Amino acid sequence: MASSGEETSSGSPGRAGSGTEPPSPESAAACSAQLDSMEDFEVLEEDEDDLSELPPLEDVGRARGPLQEDAQSAEQGPGEAAEDPQEWLDVLGSGLLKKKTLVPGQGVESRPHKGQEVTVRLRATLDDGTVVEENPSLTFTLGDCDVLQALDLCVQLMEMRETALITSDAKYCYGAQGRSPDIPPNAALTLEVELLEARDAPDLELLSGKEKIDLANRKRERGNFYYQQADYVLAINSYDIALKVIGSSSKVDFTPDEEAELLDVKVKCLNNLAASQLKLDHYEAALKSCNLVLEHQPGNIKALFRKGKVLAQQGEYREAIPILKAALKLEPSNKTIHAELSKLVKKHADQKTVETEMYRKMLGNPSASSTPVKCKDKLTWTIPWKWLFGATAIALGGVALSVVIAARN
Repeated sequence: MASSGEETSSGSPGRAGSGTEPPSPESAAACSAQLDSMEDFEVLEEDEDDLSELPPLEDVGRARGPLQEDAQSAEQGPGEAAEDPQEWLDVLGSGLLKKKTLVPGQGVESRPHKGQEVTVRLRATLDDGTVVEENPSLTFTLGDCDVLQALDLCVQLMEMRETALITSDAKYCYGAQGRSPDIPPNAALTLEVELLEARDAPDLELLSGKEKIDLANRKRERGNFYYQQADYVLAINSYDIALKVIGSSSKVDFTPDEEAELLDVKVKCLNNLAASQLKLDHYEAALKSCNLVLEHQPGNIKALFRKGKVLAQQGEYREAIPILKAALKLEPSNKTIHAELSKLVKKHADQKTVETEMYRKMLGNPSASSTPVKCKDKLTWTIPWKWLFGATAIALGGVALSVVIAARN
């Protein structure tokens, strides 16, 4: 394949960079089913050195134990706040996401703001109390959807050093897919969160080449997680953030290798962005993303394939066919391109047949061309009879006049 392999994304609410567990056979099968069967054109760009299926969430040092133990330690916190818990706050007004303060924080003015980097202590459990995630120091950018939506939304309402209990519907956690093997599909989660720190995000202009590459890859991988969850809107959001990181100006000089790696990440983000836009039928946006890839890599097969699909969806078969032929020339053995090209050629032939019939109707039925000839023949015979009738009338009139004159004489 001329382009890179397909992305494996960390489903963790935490950042990329922590260790990951190898996927189980069940996880690999579940993730494979989430993707289209169109070989690797319908899945995402990933790193060349990792072609495995989507793994479970990153391993954050899970220490499985009853949630009650942690709740007891929370009850021993400052002010014994857990003995007099506040009422549940319905965060979205739908009852699907609720927050309750266990230990009060340092005041409303200490709440973090979107765009800041926050660090929290996290513990996630299922309804039966099974601990499925535990991280004593999870850091993420608030408001960037780097973590579960339930966590991202509720931390914005927390005060510094506050400990809160969050109950969330599966919609704001791992959705209908769940996370094999420990989180079933459509599973609600209970999160216990303590806000430890909030600080301004680093200045993008001051990031080193490696830091910028790592940050962009984390955003890209989060986009891949949302793509696997079939949440294409959030996937697009993550890819856009990654592209913003890559495109930001810099006061630091990068090495040629770092520049090349940044370009590679950019191309992957654009290709994955186009895939997500196609899922939402945003054809003009997807076409723009494909064209940006082809500006950097004219021979990028995935971009050529997706551009051909976009044009085909818009009914531009005449333009789509040469693009798919160019992709097929780069990889003649690719069955996906063969199938798509054959389908488009047939559609184009059908389209031409319809157009031909339409033009024929517009111009009239050629078989009726003999009709004007008959009219012409009729006209040819009609004219002499008119002349003959006129001449006869004049002759008779002349004879009558002669008779009158003769009678007078």
